[in-house]
Parts: sequence; C-alpha cells; structure tokens
Amino acid sequence: MAEDQPPQPVKADTTNSTPTEGYDKKCIFCRIVNNEMGTELLHNDGDLSCFRDIKPGAPHHYLVVPNKHVGNCKSLNKEHVPLVKQMVDVGKDVLQKNSVTDLTDVRFGFHWPPFCSVTHLHLHVLAPVSQMGFMSRLIYRLNSYWFVTADQLIELLNSKAETN
Repeated sequence: MAEDQPPQPVKADTTNSTPTEGYDKKCIFCRIVNNEMGTELLHNDGDLSCFRDIKPGAPHHYLVVPNKHVGNCKSLNKEHVPLVKQMVDVGKDVLQKNSVTDLTDVRFGFHWPPFCSVTHLHLHVLAPVSQMGFMSRLIYRLNSYWFVTADQLIELLNSKAETN
C-alpha cells in the first residue's frame, strides 16, 4: 500500500526515461539531478537543483547546479550571467528554508579550474562562514587562485564581453 512506502526525496523532473540533451552519464552531478544516486534534492525547479555537499565545509554547505550539464566556470561567457545570478538566488532560498537568517555570514562561490573535482558547474553555498574550520577557510578562501565568489565571476563574465 502507498502508506507503507518510506518518504522519497524530491526527484528531478524526468518526463521520459531517456536522459535529455545536456546530460553526461559520466557526470556525478548529472546523475544526482536525474535521481540516479538517491541523493536528496533540496530544490529542483526544472532548471536548477540543490543538494548537500558530501564533504561539508560549514554547518550549511549546499551545491546548486544546472540540471543540464554545463562545464566549469571557465567555460562561461556573458550570456551565463543570469544563470549565475539564478544559482545564487536558489542558494539564498535554500539557506532561508534551513533557518539561516544572517545572509551577511555566507559565502557563494566556485572553484576555479583546474581546482575543480567535478567539471559540472556548481555553486558552493556555505554558512555560517564564521563557523568554518581552518581547512574550509583555506579551500573556500576569498581572493585565491582556486576559488572565486559569485560576484567576482559575474564581474569577470561582464568584463569578458567588453573586451571581445
């Protein structure tokens, strides 16, 4: 009976059984978004999904990813600025749904290639930053060669368009 079934995590919108365009079967994040890994999705709106990081660097550490496979942040251009902004908005929404009210003590950012373990674009959402340990402060350090904030990435993408 349906009442005997355990609650299921929020599933990605899969209207057909065949993965859609923009799906990379070798990509762990594509597989998570397509509910092939059993990872609980905290958010899925058809365009973006959010789930917990498996190695949290803060009490609240989430990853926001596009549902379609998009390369790392070096592959983006000015047309991707709205996507990055939308990813930040989803991150803020998930934080607020998880009782994080101080949005001044958060960090939104991306690892800069080649310092990415997964090439599918993903925004790290970390809170509270004040409770991050030593290693997390190093890994998600501002103004480093390996991590850029969402604001820095947006500024970079906008400046790319001006130089082209």
